Amino acid sequence: MEQDKKVLIVTLDYPPEIGGIASYVDQFATALDPEQVRVLAPPKEGGEEYDKKKEFPIYRKLFYFPKFIWPRWLMLYFSIRSVLKEEDIDIIYIHHIIPVGYVAWLIKKLHEIPYVIFSHGTDIIAATRSDWKKYWVNKIITSSEQIITNSKMLNERLLKRVDGIPQKKTNVLYPCPEDIFKIKPSKKEIRTLENRLGVEGKQVMLTVARLTKGKGIEHLVKLMPEILKERPHLVWVIVGDGPEKESMKELINKYNLQNVVRFIGKKEHDELPPYYYLADLFVELTHPYHGKEEGLGLVFLEAAAAGLPVVEGKSGGVKEAVIDGETGYVVGTFRDKEVTEKITKLLDDKKLAKKMGEKAKERIEEKFVWKKQLENIEKWL
Repeated sequence: MEQDKKVLIVTLDYPPEIGGIASYVDQFATALDPEQVRVLAPPKEGGEEYDKKKEFPIYRKLFYFPKFIWPRWLMLYFSIRSVLKEEDIDIIYIHHIIPVGYVAWLIKKLHEIPYVIFSHGTDIIAATRSDWKKYWVNKIITSSEQIITNSKMLNERLLKRVDGIPQKKTNVLYPCPEDIFKIKPSKKEIRTLENRLGVEGKQVMLTVARLTKGKGIEHLVKLMPEILKERPHLVWVIVGDGPEKESMKELINKYNLQNVVRFIGKKEHDELPPYYYLADLFVELTHPYHGKEEGLGLVFLEAAAAGLPVVEGKSGGVKEAVIDGETGYVVGTFRDKEVTEKITKLLDDKKLAKKMGEKAKERIEEKFVWKKQLENIEKWL
């Protein structure tokens, strides 16, 4: 993408942080002209090593003052200002309306640098829980150049929850899987992984997720004994880490699934493709949890890029990632019979699974490519 403006991306979530938002921000930044993009993110263990791999500078600075200093977010103002002293920034892209939006609004007032808001869903909920925050959200949005969400569902939710936003000021920029997910690893690499996981001659069901509530993993654990009656040679590979990991392991032990589930833990993004190509299908039963829903789900697009059919829970914008009945199935997470039937159907019918996977891969090339997505930004701005 050709750029005539130098961009500063300010984000709370950035690798090596695990999660869809961090991946979205990183891939978006990587798709821009490296001479014209800079990233500001919080310090993170492993960040220095990760940042060395990138072609553009990444500034790691504190976003918050200690708890005894208020407002804590004012620290971010000084962090951004220090970057502005080093870089000739034309526009700021902020991720999360609050708290980053407070500072973007202040920067525009004091330094006359415009900003664009990228909203990922959870920030919309948090930002509209009180009248005071709603007041500030309106000020921040009114002062912005544009508001970008990662799905139509989030765009509609934003317009409903925040009064007075002109529809022409909001747009959708879908996440896109990296090219590494479109290229099949060598047979040797897949065979090595197969041997290491002990899944030779078995069917493999894959889940890649941050292990938190709302991903539906606990519920799928409870359904596994029923699924295994139909497919006794099935192995479930779970890649990811998070706060619910130990409780999920306890549940797996409770259901005597120790020999069925392979907990892989955290993997770097570029280590994921062999897992997708080893699998027969991808399953993640997302569902609303405490007001939070999946924005779109980058992992569903990564699976599609690898030619995998998907069974996903009906939550948030995930139906934009999977066409029900064509590239996979969108199911009610707690409709047990529906979930088990769709999973076993794809495991039993290899011809159908292959057809859906091929359709999914075609759709990625048609719609979810960064070059095509980024062409829209210049039109909007």
